[in-house]
Amino acid sequence: MIDEAVLDFSAGSLTLLNAILAVVMFSIAIDLSPRDFQALAKRPKALIVGLVSQFVMLPALTFLLVLIMQPSASVALGLILVAACPGGNISNFITHRAGGNAALSVSMTAFATVGAIVLTPLNIAFWGSLYEPSAAILRATVIDPISMAITVSTMLVLPLVLGVLLNARRPDLTAKLRKPLQWVSMAIFIGFIVIALAANWALFLAFAGGIAGLVIAHNALGLAGGYAIATLAGLSAFDRRAVTIETGIQNSGLGLVLIFGFFNGLGGMAIVAAFWGVWHAISGLTLASIMSRSEAKR
Repeated sequence: MIDEAVLDFSAGSLTLLNAILAVVMFSIAIDLSPRDFQALAKRPKALIVGLVSQFVMLPALTFLLVLIMQPSASVALGLILVAACPGGNISNFITHRAGGNAALSVSMTAFATVGAIVLTPLNIAFWGSLYEPSAAILRATVIDPISMAITVSTMLVLPLVLGVLLNARRPDLTAKLRKPLQWVSMAIFIGFIVIALAANWALFLAFAGGIAGLVIAHNALGLAGGYAIATLAGLSAFDRRAVTIETGIQNSGLGLVLIFGFFNGLGGMAIVAAFWGVWHAISGLTLASIMSRSEAKR
């Protein structure tokens, strides 16, 4: 059974994943400057809508999907955990390709990353406990919220702060690093997921078929929900594209770190997060290609 399967993932591999995630976050942070935060403080509506979309609407929609589809405990908890993570490392790149507000996307990633210290463990515990099969896993797992917050801070917030500081003090250096670092970090992250799956290929093949449809539906729900809430809030098409993509592109790398760090690499959870890591790039780039055919009104 998938709820009892455990992926083969060494302590060294987890350390490597942590390092990759930190580099990915740093590559996003060097796009930010204090001026970006000041501008959003004057016009915070789009940012607030985006954060509500990510941390309130997406987990709630995920719970409804779980109730309707009734997946196994570990798969359900994997979907809830991914939904509880902040925006993904490629959301900014995809928003730019889509002709959306890339500055808003980067700022959403930054604020969501800081907020994830509290909101990610809270959402996992709250929504996971409402579905009895996944609640059983949470009861059997000793999770220290402070330890999880420290993990999130180390992987995401520290590189974010260092990146913003470097950009503020050495913009000439960050200008040279920006594009190469973003491409390299994204390639390394995707490569790492592929290698990790290859090491567990038999297990992945045995269970991925049943999980793939759920992940695709979950991702579509996130994108559609982001678009809907941005439309209802009256955001411009320019901002709406950023909110849509930021909601549908999740930080599955952080999800994997939490799964292997706190849930012992539980098979259903890990396969959900790994499949998300590949699929959201495909769906996001496809959506960006469609959106970019027309210019967004600001």
